[in-house]
Amino acid sequence: MTRAPRPRDLGIAPGILPPGPSNSLTDVPGVRVGHLTLDQHDAELPVRTGATVVVPAPGSLFREKPAAGLEVVNGFGKAAGLSQIAELGVLETPLALTNTLGVGSAFEGLVRHALDGHPEIGTTTGTVNPVVFECNDGWLNDIRGLHVRPDHVLDALKAASDGPVQEGAVGAGTGMVAFGWKAGIGSSSRLVDADGGTGFTVGALVLANFGLADDLTVLGIPVGRTLTPQQSGEQAEFARGAGSCVVLIATDAPADARQLRRIAKRATVGLARTGGIVQHGSGEYALAWSTTHRIPHRPSGPVRPASALAENGPLIDLFFRAAAEATEEAVLGSLFAARPVTGVRGHHAPALPADRIAHLVHHPASRAPRSTPEHPTYTS
Repeated sequence: MTRAPRPRDLGIAPGILPPGPSNSLTDVPGVRVGHLTLDQHDAELPVRTGATVVVPAPGSLFREKPAAGLEVVNGFGKAAGLSQIAELGVLETPLALTNTLGVGSAFEGLVRHALDGHPEIGTTTGTVNPVVFECNDGWLNDIRGLHVRPDHVLDALKAASDGPVQEGAVGAGTGMVAFGWKAGIGSSSRLVDADGGTGFTVGALVLANFGLADDLTVLGIPVGRTLTPQQSGEQAEFARGAGSCVVLIATDAPADARQLRRIAKRATVGLARTGGIVQHGSGEYALAWSTTHRIPHRPSGPVRPASALAENGPLIDLFFRAAAEATEEAVLGSLFAARPVTGVRGHHAPALPADRIAHLVHHPASRAPRSTPEHPTYTS
């Protein structure tokens, strides 16, 4: 299958910091991503869902826990494991993304994975805190069918790779819609050049399922006012209150949990640049972690050494910028990569016409005012 053009292929490059080699979350060394896609179009009720897993760092996550920071932008969501991250500032399992009603199955899959590799869990030490994020894919998927099972998460973990992240309608993104267009998984990265020649990487992965069609913005251009998808009244009503976006941010910089939460918070800047307004019924979560700041499960003594970034302004600002830029480009990437999908009850999500978007961005004179009967909308 031919790869869909990414935003940069069409001259759409948000921000000023350079991307990493693959412009993906996996540019951060040690991070891996895997997908399991459930796409059954011939069923009586089509299945358009799946699971995406992120392995946040190499080695045992339970015994050497990556420092992490969580930002709950709008808590209209059903995620699992977040309160312990907020309290302790660490991760101890891979991260799973799936649909809203698949959270329980994904949680069980992560528990099984942790138990298989750690005989001490539940015997000589405490239990484990799996982390699962979700978005509602019920517009396209038979969400009541509970099709995501624990084994699907285990299969996604087996498929996890440090290669370029597959984007669009794949894994957890199979049934997701953003700004009225088919969306799903998107990823991007930025390189941060610190003083003294030290370089760090910031990578982002999004599960995009949010936004109103008129609000879509690309490089500051309100393209949604000119180019909007054909929507039924039912879909427009659904979009007013439904949605969500999960942003996962990794870095190899030795940031502590407090700093990582500050970095995670800047994902909201990237979401806003694409036109997100964080609607009442849309759950937005951002999680950031460090692959190099690890916390031992069993400390060697009463005091442990710690690391942190210097917060002198210019340096930490680069990480804030990297998080915002990578999030913005990841959302656009999720839209550019997704193919059109028809799901339950004939609901349809068209593919974003990337070439038309590029034309609107690069040729200002071609942009029409907000669509009216005299200025008909683009339909797909």
